[in-house]
Amino acid sequence: MREAGEVMYVNLSVVIPVYNEVENLRSLHHDLSEALADRDYELVFVDDGSTDGSIEELNSLVQLDPQHTLVIELRRNFGQTAAIAAGIDHSCGEVIVTIDADQQNDPGDIPLLMEKIEEGYDVVSGWRIDRQDKLLTRKIPSRIANGLISKVTGVRLHDYGCTLKAYRREVLQGFRLYGEMHRFIPAYAGWVGAKMIEIPVRHHPRKFGKAKYGLERTIKVLLDLFTVKFLMSYASKPIYLFGGTGAGLIMVSVFLLGVLIARRIILDEHLIRSPLLLMTVMLFILGFQSILMGLIAELLSRTYHESQAKPTYSVRAVLKSRGIEEEVKGRV
Repeated sequence: MREAGEVMYVNLSVVIPVYNEVENLRSLHHDLSEALADRDYELVFVDDGSTDGSIEELNSLVQLDPQHTLVIELRRNFGQTAAIAAGIDHSCGEVIVTIDADQQNDPGDIPLLMEKIEEGYDVVSGWRIDRQDKLLTRKIPSRIANGLISKVTGVRLHDYGCTLKAYRREVLQGFRLYGEMHRFIPAYAGWVGAKMIEIPVRHHPRKFGKAKYGLERTIKVLLDLFTVKFLMSYASKPIYLFGGTGAGLIMVSVFLLGVLIARRIILDEHLIRSPLLLMTVMLFILGFQSILMGLIAELLSRTYHESQAKPTYSVRAVLKSRGIEEEVKGRV
């Protein structure tokens, strides 16, 4: 295994999150090695608290192929997103490919992704056109989630849930992954202006083990979507969200107050007897509080950016008389 602190520069890093996939690992390692035989690569396996002997199998793979294999063992099961984040942090490649350990993704498709990267794309996303999963519990919820994510983020992909994706390292800088947010990486990349393409990839039925996720994962993804939308649209200007909401509530309260006054003049109704009076007061208070929250959030956002020298823009390249100096800065 690579010694602590040792740096190995490779062109391609393949990150494989692993959770109880002991029966698939040796075959997967063999298939990856064959598919990438003509490339400078490393395989970064991240054991996410497996309890079936996966870590022992991974250790044997390191002994078998120490030149290309790196294993990261997490202390417990943190989830797929955390495992992918750990793999990215410990990888060295200029290009990072993520792939599942269950052998449903085909390692033979990685060269196809790399061809698109070499054509100049920053993100290449796999699309499982002929997905080999259960219709009711996996495929239909996935289609609904993909449609919602595409609509909300503005980055339109057919298959956000496909782990098989390739990224240039620079587009992964500047944000951290939480919850089930690994599937939103293309949306974050699109946020900083990454050049993106989606290509069809093969998908195989699971041979060993069992699926780790069901319908509950779709619910988590939808909840994370709220966070992603906020970060993409309002992280740098939260006053637009809170202030806009507050102004809308105040306008409604003023309209209701006008209705109450008109009813008092025309119908001679007492204001105190109408439930609209209480609603008017509550909406005005909520609107005012929302504006104050927006101002506080604006101060926090400015403190975050300025204290850490975080840029509010992303540069693809700087043109100079002597050529092109590429400079990509993370945007938060």
